[in-house]
Amino acid sequence: MSHFYELDRPQKLFVICSAIFITALVVAEATASKFFVAFDLPRAITILGYEFPSVIMTAGVIAFPITFIVTDVMNEYYGPRGIAFVTIVGMAMIVFEFVIIRVAMATPTADISPVPAAAFDTVFGASGRVIFGSLVAYLVGQFADITLFHWLRRLTDGKHLWLRATGSTFGSQFLDTFVVLSVAFFGKLAFAEIVAITLFNYVYKFVIAILITPLIYAAHRAMDVYLGHNLATSMIAEAQGD
Repeated sequence: MSHFYELDRPQKLFVICSAIFITALVVAEATASKFFVAFDLPRAITILGYEFPSVIMTAGVIAFPITFIVTDVMNEYYGPRGIAFVTIVGMAMIVFEFVIIRVAMATPTADISPVPAAAFDTVFGASGRVIFGSLVAYLVGQFADITLFHWLRRLTDGKHLWLRATGSTFGSQFLDTFVVLSVAFFGKLAFAEIVAITLFNYVYKFVIAILITPLIYAAHRAMDVYLGHNLATSMIAEAQGD
């Protein structure tokens, strides 16, 4: 007789949300070393004595809105311990990503390789300092987001999903962005440049956090439908008391 374990709906949903979150996180980390000009300013702004004619951000911000959505909906249904577990797994996957990239960089490059070794190493050769900065910032930002989310939920008695979703992001992402840029690029960039890029990225993340609020509600509704009203209500109540 065949025996197997079948996941129930909350477990399947947890796996799906975790997979989306970790994929977006790893992609964000892999692309974070690229800076790009988002747009030119009509007038240069001065920050700590440096002039900035353009808004400069890291490519890692492209994938981060996905992590915002998943973090908030998982907080809602699985509580701080559930999302904390995924946060720790995500941290381990960043380390795992770094190890695999280092092994790939160490392998000899074939003559027919369409990507030369120098180009590959330039793109993927993030230093240990950058990875360390990402890990520290990730932990600080994620746990700050979790703490703020549940503090706001208790403060509003479980009402106003938009407030705790946006408010938790507003508080946590400044820490995340400033820490990673400070640890990774201190000594390579002027402090004013670090502050400026932090502010540019932070404003972008905050605007995105507001714009994706309807998506958070849509995801919340979809999860309610998938789980069923009674089960979803029970999970939210248990998460709120966690």
